[in-house]
Amino acid sequence: MLLGVEDTDGLADVEYICDKILGLRIFEDEDGKMNLDILQTGGQVLLISQFTLYGDARHGRRPSFIKAARPETAIPLYEAAIERLSQKLHVETGRFGAEMQVDLVNDGPVTILLESKKLF
Repeated sequence: MLLGVEDTDGLADVEYICDKILGLRIFEDEDGKMNLDILQTGGQVLLISQFTLYGDARHGRRPSFIKAARPETAIPLYEAAIERLSQKLHVETGRFGAEMQVDLVNDGPVTILLESKKLF
């Protein structure tokens, strides 16, 4: 999972997103329907901070990242998300602010965006 922290986010946003992640029924049941949450499957989470999720390319040709939270705000919220999710399942993490190469396999045609402020 890629986690972007917006400059206006707070602990309530982290709690909302983590609870949504834990309860979202996106895994197939025995009938092949997306009906199970991550806890029911015994799944784990790889949580990577990704400020570029708040890149805004609506104007011009160079994305703006001004809505992404500065590290002094984002790091504690990223760590709070790790802590909250770790209470329920195994969590692996990236390193905040590091240049990492992460291999991602999208198993199926499903990508889900979650936004705590429910703007879309």
